Amino acid sequence: MGRLAQTEGLTDIQREIVSTVRAFVDKEIIPVATELEHKDEYPTEIVEGLRELGLFGLMIPEEYGGLGESLLTYALCVEEIARGWMSVSGIINTHFIVAYMLKQHGTQEQRDHFLPRMAAGEVRGAFSMSEPALGSDVSAITSKGVRDGDGFLLTGQKMWLTNGGSSSLVAVLCRTDEGHAEGTAPHKSMTTFLVEKEPGFGQVKPGLTIPGKIDKMGYKGVDTTELIMDGLRVPGDRVLGGRTGRGFYQMMDGVEVGRVNVAARGCGVAQRAFELGVGYAQQRHTFGKPIAQHQAIQFKLAEMATKVEAAHALMVGAARKKDSGQRNDLEAGMAKYLASEYCKEVVEDSFRIHGGYGFSKEYEIERLYREAPMLLIGEGTAEIQRMIIGRRLLEEYRLPG
Repeated sequence: MGRLAQTEGLTDIQREIVSTVRAFVDKEIIPVATELEHKDEYPTEIVEGLRELGLFGLMIPEEYGGLGESLLTYALCVEEIARGWMSVSGIINTHFIVAYMLKQHGTQEQRDHFLPRMAAGEVRGAFSMSEPALGSDVSAITSKGVRDGDGFLLTGQKMWLTNGGSSSLVAVLCRTDEGHAEGTAPHKSMTTFLVEKEPGFGQVKPGLTIPGKIDKMGYKGVDTTELIMDGLRVPGDRVLGGRTGRGFYQMMDGVEVGRVNVAARGCGVAQRAFELGVGYAQQRHTFGKPIAQHQAIQFKLAEMATKVEAAHALMVGAARKKDSGQRNDLEAGMAKYLASEYCKEVVEDSFRIHGGYGFSKEYEIERLYREAPMLLIGEGTAEIQRMIIGRRLLEEYRLPG
C-alpha cells in the first residue's frame, strides 16, 4: 500500500475492515474487472463475496444484524472497491442509500421488516428520483401516487436506476397532492414509496415494468435501468416514515450521504489511475531511459498525486462531519465536486502517460477513461454541486443587515 490517501485517527477495527476490503479488491476484483466490464456482465461472484464480508450491512445498526459502522468507514470501503472496479461500488452504494433512508426516516415496522434482510444482503436496494425529462430538477417530477382505499396507485416513468433489475426493494419518489393546500411548494408534495418486487426484467409485478439494461459508455456490469409504473399498487404502510409529503427531504438526506460515497468513488478511481500511470512510467523506455525519468512525466505524476491526496482529504472531512451529527451539505458538495473533477484529470493524465497503449482495450486505463465521466453526473452534476456550494457559502458569509 502506497503513501497516498492514508487516513489518520482510525480505530483498530476500522483499519482491519479497510485492510480486509483492500485485500479482497486486489485478489478478487482487479484481476477480473476489465474482462467482466467489456462483457457488460453482472459481477455475481464479487457481489456474493462482498455479502459474505458483511459489506451490505456495514452501516446498518447492530440491532438489525449489521456492523453499525460510521459513514467514514463506509466511504473508505467504497474508495477501495472503486479502486478495483467502480461499478461494484455503485451496487453497494445504492443499496446503502436505501438502508440509510430506512434507518433515518422509516417507521419501526419498516425498519424491523427490511433492515435485517438488507444487512444480510437478502434484500438489495435501489432508489429512484430521476425521470427522462427532468435531469437534476427533482422538484419537476411528474410520477404520481394517487390514494386508492388504504393504499396508493403509482403511475409514471423513472430513469437511471442503479440496481434496477437486480434489486428487490426500490425507494421511489412520486408526487402526492392529496391533503395539501392550493399553492403548496412542489417539494412539499412528494412522497417516498417502498416498492417491493422480484429481481429481473420485464413485468416484474402487476403495474411495474423494468424494460432492460441501458447500454452505457462506461459503468458497465451494474444494471442501470428505467422503471415504468402503470397503476402499480403500493400498500399504505409502505409510505416511507408513514407520512406523505416528506419524500423530497428524505431523498435529499439520502443523496447528501450518497455524495460522500460518490466522492469516495472518485478517490478510488483516481488512485488506481495513478497506480497504473506511475507503474507504466517506470517500465516504458524512450530515448534510452524509463519515461519516469523525463521531467515532463514527473510533473504529471506530481500533479496526479497531489490531486489524489487533496480529494481524499476533502472526502474524509465530509464523512467525519456527517458522523459528528453536523450538517455537511457544503462539505459533501465540495468533496463530490473536487473528487469527480480531479478523478477525470488524473485518469486523463494516466491515459496520456500510457500513450498509444492507453487506447487499447488490453490496458486497464482504457476502462477507467470511460468510467470517470459518470462521476461528473451521478448524485448531482458538477454544476449542481457548484450551485449548492455557492448558496451555502452566501448563507455562511452573509453581510450583517
